[in-house]
Amino acid sequence: MEKKKKKDRVKRKRKQKPSARELHRLRSSDANAIFALLLASLSNTPHSVIFINKCLFKLRRSLLLSPTSLTPILALLPTLLRSKGSDIACPAADIIGAASLVSFDANEEIASDSETVEGLISLLQSRNRKVLLSACNAVLDFSTTTFAQRQLLKFSALNKLMFVFLQIFKSLEYVCLWSEGDESLPSLKIGIKEDELSLAFLTAVVVLINACEVEQLQSIPQSLSEAFLRILKEIRVRVSGQEVIRGARKCNKEGRLYKSNIAVSNLAECVFRLSINASQPTGSLSFEVVQRGLFGASDTSFEDFISNYWEVSPFLLSKTKRDPDMHDMFGAFVHSLNWNRSVPSLLSSILQRLVACFPIASDEQNILNFLNEVKDRLGCPIIYQQDIRVVKTESQLRKEMHYFQSFHSGCIKEPLYFTFDDVLKCGQAYKEGYTVALRGLEFRYQSIAAIADTLALMFGQPSVGANLYLTPPNSQGLACHFDDHCVFVCQIFGSKQWTIFSPPSQLLPRLYDSLLGSDIDCTKAGRREFFLREGDVLYIPRGFPHEAYTSSAVSDDSPGFSLHLTLSIEVEPPFEWGGVAHFALHCWSENQKRLCYDGSNILSQKLHLVSVNLLHFAIGIIGNFDPSFRKACLTAAVSLPPVVYNILFQGQRNTFFYLIDKIRSESRFMEVLSSIEVAIQKNEDPFQQIRWLWVLCMEKETSSESNTNKSFMIEDLLSLCAQHKDKLEAAFLNVKSRFCTEVVFEEVVTSHRMLLQKYRNTRRQYINGMVSLHDKL
Repeated sequence: MEKKKKKDRVKRKRKQKPSARELHRLRSSDANAIFALLLASLSNTPHSVIFINKCLFKLRRSLLLSPTSLTPILALLPTLLRSKGSDIACPAADIIGAASLVSFDANEEIASDSETVEGLISLLQSRNRKVLLSACNAVLDFSTTTFAQRQLLKFSALNKLMFVFLQIFKSLEYVCLWSEGDESLPSLKIGIKEDELSLAFLTAVVVLINACEVEQLQSIPQSLSEAFLRILKEIRVRVSGQEVIRGARKCNKEGRLYKSNIAVSNLAECVFRLSINASQPTGSLSFEVVQRGLFGASDTSFEDFISNYWEVSPFLLSKTKRDPDMHDMFGAFVHSLNWNRSVPSLLSSILQRLVACFPIASDEQNILNFLNEVKDRLGCPIIYQQDIRVVKTESQLRKEMHYFQSFHSGCIKEPLYFTFDDVLKCGQAYKEGYTVALRGLEFRYQSIAAIADTLALMFGQPSVGANLYLTPPNSQGLACHFDDHCVFVCQIFGSKQWTIFSPPSQLLPRLYDSLLGSDIDCTKAGRREFFLREGDVLYIPRGFPHEAYTSSAVSDDSPGFSLHLTLSIEVEPPFEWGGVAHFALHCWSENQKRLCYDGSNILSQKLHLVSVNLLHFAIGIIGNFDPSFRKACLTAAVSLPPVVYNILFQGQRNTFFYLIDKIRSESRFMEVLSSIEVAIQKNEDPFQQIRWLWVLCMEKETSSESNTNKSFMIEDLLSLCAQHKDKLEAAFLNVKSRFCTEVVFEEVVTSHRMLLQKYRNTRRQYINGMVSLHDKL
C-alpha cells in the first residue's frame, strides 16, 4: 500500500514537471504559449496559484524586454484582476502597468477594453495594502496617455482613489522640495515623509484631477473635494519658500523620504482646478457696505455719482463725510497685513510667498484653455513687470526709473522671477525713494476679491482689478499718465497729494488701446488738486492724466508715507456701448437666419452676411468719433436698489436709441467700403475691434453656410464688390434699415446679460483658483 502511494506521488510530480520545465524554457517573446499555460492553469485547482504567479511574472518580463501583442492575454486580465488572492491580482495589475509603458498601441489596447479597466479599478476597493499599491501604481503607469485618463475618469476611478486616500492618509510628517537635475521651477518636485501607499494614491489623484474637464470636476462629491483640497493646501504651505534639495542626501538627513513625481506646478494646478467651481469661496460684501465705502452714506449717493461724475469728472469722498459707524470694507485686508507701523515688516507681509498671476485673455470662455497655456508655470513666484514693479519718478526728468535695472532691460525675454533676496532688496529700494507697486490683489486676498466682485456687479462688468502702491515720504512713484480704465484710489495708510489734469481728448480711451501717458504735456492743461488722508477715496475717470506724490511736511501727524489701493473698473469691449451695438446687430442677424434661412439662394445669403459685417464696420467708424459709443453700458448692474436701477435703466435706454439713430443716419456704404479697402491695402485687420465677436461667432458656428471666418468674409466682400456691387449696396441699406427698425432694447438687454454672465463665470473661476493658491500662504 505504501509503495502504491509513493508511485502515485511520482506520477503527480511527473505530470507537473513538464509544465514547469516548459515555462522555464519559454523565451520572453512566447506570449501565446504563456497565454495557453495560464488558460489551462485557471481551470485547475487552487494549487495552481503559484504556477499562475510564475506565468504572470514571465509575461511581465517579456513585455518589458520586447513589445508583444496583448490580444491573447487581454481576455484573461479581467478574471485575473478579480482574483481574491493578492498573488494573482498584484502581478496582473503589474502587467497592465508594464504593458501601458511599452507602447502607445498597447496602452490604447488596454484602455479600449472596458472590462479590464473596470477590473483594475475594482482593485482599488481591496483591503490588502499590497494589492492597493500594485493597483495604484498600475493606474499611474496606465494614465500616461490622454485616452487612458479619459477611460479611468469614465469608470469613476478618481472618486475611488480620493476616497481610499482619505481613508489611509494619516498626517503630513515632513514635506520638502527636491530636484535631481537643475533647480529650475519646472523640475522642482514634492518629497513627502510618508508611507509609499499614501504617496502613490496622492500622485494618482493629482494626475486625474489635472486631466478632468470642468463638468467632471463639478461631479466630484463636495466632501471629497473639500477634504482633498485642504491636504493639498497644507502641502503647498509646507513647501512654499523652501530651498531646493538634491537627491538622497536630504533623504538620509530626514529619514525615509519618498520622492514623488508631483511637480510644484502639478500641485498648483490641482489646487486651482478643485477651487474653480466653488460657489463663493471669496465671500461677498453687501451692496450697502461698498456703496457707502466709496460714495457716501446717502441713499442717493450712487445715483448722484452715476449722473454727475461717472466717466465725466473726478470725485472725492472724504472720510469725514462717511458714516463713522459704518463697516470698514478694507478692515479684513488691513488686519491680514499684521501692520505694526514698521515698513519693512509691511513689505515682508505683503510680498512673501506670493505667486505669479498670469493674464487670461479677455474673451476666454473656457478656463481650461488658460490652464493648458500656463500649467508648467502655475504656482511660480511673482514676475517683475507682470506682478510687481519698483519705480520712482524724478521731478526733473518726469520719467520712471526702475530699481531693478537688470529686470527692466528690454532685451530680456525670459520671465524674471522675484526671489526671496529680491523681496529683501525692496526694503532698500523703499529707503531710496522707490514705490513698490503690486498688481492683482483681487487674485491674492479673499477680502479684496469680495470687494471687487461686489463692485463689478454694481457696474455691470465682468470683473474689477485691484493694485497696491507703497510710496515712501517725499517721493513720486509713477510718472504722469492716464489709464484706459476708471479707478477708485483708496487711501489705506498715510497720505498722498494728487494732481488730476483735464483729459487731452473728449473720447474715452478704450481698454487695451496704446497709451502714451509719459508724453503728456500737462503744463497747459487744467488741473485739480486733491489731498488724500487715511480712509479717503478718490475717483479718477479713464483718460484723465494724473500724478501723485508724498510729502513729509504734513500737519496731521501722518507718517509721511502712503499705502493705497486702486480699484479698477475695466470696461471690456463687449460692455461699452459700441460693443452693445455690435452685439445687438449680431443677435438680430442670428435671429434673421433662423427665420428666413431656406438654403436655396446662396447669393442672397452671401449678400446678407457681408452686409451685416459691413454694418459692423460702420458702427466701428462712428464709434471712433462719437464719445457715447465708448461709454460703459450699465444695463446689467442688477445688484442696485430698484429705485436707483429704474432711473439708471431709463437713461441707458435713451443712450441705446441715440446709438441706433446714429447708425441709421451715419452708416454710409461707400465710406465703409473705402475704409475696408484701405485697411486691406495696409495689411490691417478691418475687424480688430470686434475680435471678441468673432470668437463668439466661432463658438456657435455649425455650418459652412453661416461661416464667419474673416478671411472667407473678406474674399466674399471683394468678389461681391467686383461682380454685384449694386446688389451689395442695396442689401447693405436693407440690413441697416431693418436692423434699426426691428431691434428691441429689452431683448438686447436680456441677451447681453447672458453674455456678461459667461464672461463673469470664467473670471470668477480664475479668481477662485488664484485666491485658493494664495490661501494661508
